[in-house]
Amino acid sequence: MGGTRVRARQVRALIPGSAREVLTSSALGHVATVDRDGKPHVTIAWVGLDGDEIVMATLFDQRKLHNIRRDPRVTLSLETATVNDWGLHEYLVIYGRATVTEGGAAELLQELAHTYLGPDVVFPAMPDPPPGFVTRISVDRVSGMGPWSPR
Repeated sequence: MGGTRVRARQVRALIPGSAREVLTSSALGHVATVDRDGKPHVTIAWVGLDGDEIVMATLFDQRKLHNIRRDPRVTLSLETATVNDWGLHEYLVIYGRATVTEGGAAELLQELAHTYLGPDVVFPAMPDPPPGFVTRISVDRVSGMGPWSPR
């Protein structure tokens, strides 16, 4: 039990408050997974936080999910609206490992839609959406250009 507490504190420290703000903003996540042939595969996704894990959802099985099941390593990047002193946009990069579970996608997408589309939107706009898939990313490392990155 003591080991679990230490790990939780270490993970929480990996996602500083400034990075949490980006992850809960309307910044789109660029998700990179590894294709079977070793080449990168990049898609855009709505992302959010559930405790110390980054979450995203899809209604249908997709290539990125196949890639994650085979190789859980992922990289996620998000560009912010903040411009630094050099005139460059700050960006957050997360390196981690992902897991995919079936079910819960419609509920998570509805929650994320409030951030990305507005507080009154209904998403997905279909009766009885499929259960879909939820992806959870546990963070190994945070980098990029912003207050979250080591200087």
